Amino acid sequence: MQSVAAALDRLGELASSPTVSKLATAFERAGHELALVGGPVRDAFLGRPVNDLDFTTDATPDEILAIVKPIAEAHWDIGRAFGTIGAKVAGETVEITTYRADSYDGDSRKPEVVFGSSLDGDLGRRDFTVNALALRLPKLELVDPTGGVEDLLAKTLRTPAAPERSFGDDPLRMLRAARFSAQLGFEVEAGTLAAMSALAPEIDRISAERVRGELSKLLLTSSPRGGIRLLVESGLAERVLPEVPALRLEVDEHHHHKDVYEHSLTVLDQAIDYELSRGNLDSPDLVVRLAALLHDIGKPGTRRLESGGVVSFHHHDVVGAKLARKRLRALRFDNDTIAAVSRLIELHLRFFGYADAAWTDSAVRRYVRDAGDQLERLHILTRADVTTRNRRKADRLGFAYDDLEERIAVLAEEEELAAVRPELDGADIMRLLDIRPGPLVGEAYRHLLEVRLDEGPIGPDAAEQRLRAWWASREA
Repeated sequence: MQSVAAALDRLGELASSPTVSKLATAFERAGHELALVGGPVRDAFLGRPVNDLDFTTDATPDEILAIVKPIAEAHWDIGRAFGTIGAKVAGETVEITTYRADSYDGDSRKPEVVFGSSLDGDLGRRDFTVNALALRLPKLELVDPTGGVEDLLAKTLRTPAAPERSFGDDPLRMLRAARFSAQLGFEVEAGTLAAMSALAPEIDRISAERVRGELSKLLLTSSPRGGIRLLVESGLAERVLPEVPALRLEVDEHHHHKDVYEHSLTVLDQAIDYELSRGNLDSPDLVVRLAALLHDIGKPGTRRLESGGVVSFHHHDVVGAKLARKRLRALRFDNDTIAAVSRLIELHLRFFGYADAAWTDSAVRRYVRDAGDQLERLHILTRADVTTRNRRKADRLGFAYDDLEERIAVLAEEEELAAVRPELDGADIMRLLDIRPGPLVGEAYRHLLEVRLDEGPIGPDAAEQRLRAWWASREA
């Protein structure tokens, strides 16, 4: 948190930028109020980068358009029904929204758009006091009717109105509390936290798409662990992601084992570290983070207490992949994300035999083939899954995975491993065997692929011999 004086200086610099000064001048000349609001003001106080410029005004959407058109390179009104007009001014994208006074439908909890008449009224309906700050333009007057600056100094999240009313109006704000807690490193005020627990069932009224959006934003923060804890401890996770609190397995007095919930949070932390340090993915990567959090959700359903103080979780990788697909579908994630996350969970145990017995080249090829375009993510998840405190064991697994990646690199260079396929394609197979398109072509292709994976490149002539031998044995 910067000093108030430093924050005001930073806001003054922001207000003098070409984009903000152009808008401030245009709205003042038109006789309308304009204020920079929410995130930009909060982040100026926190010394964080200001990425989005959000404004609020007493002008209606039609009036906003009339003011903005002459000074904007582009404008759009996709959010017009909610009072928001977007524009590109002096090279920067901005959103300008008419003062709001939301009214919520008691059944759906969807906000009905009601335009307000004052800046203070608009700020009072926002989610948290730290987001209810505004800077009047062009006179640079800080407006803070709900004590947001004090809460910024205290690193506290609190609702402007009574939390029961705020969360009752829009239950999604409870998920936003978890997200902002993680994003800003703030604590949720005790009364606000109590309301989250008491009203957790109200989240069932929120659409899966909106829930998915907030969960994704939480996971994409630099350190989502605290926000996930908040969801679990408040009971919200039971409603939106029940597989995660289910990981808190009871520890049998005779069968001691690692807490799977804490392990999963540690894997998530480590996956984020690898995602950043390896630098091979666009970061933050939602697929990596979902897979890390959910990779062991098959364990509760497969947990068995064996003799000798052993706990087993046989096939939890397969079970977990199925559970992940079901949950991500329910949250309306896109098909590509669902397929990638479930595949990573299904494969996350594949490596762990490598450290005990070196794989053949064939096994390495199959590892790459099965991972497909998820190979880098699988590298990250597998490495992150090593959370043992036994330094010797951790080093052994780390060195073994280094070796596996080196072998993949060598084979990839020698064999174009990323595009493993037989030397003969479907057209070749039909020509050589004199067969028509159909299941037999696929069967023959799969046979040649197995040969390719087992032996590496053998050349088209040898592939033809193998194909004809397979065909002869099949006919016999």
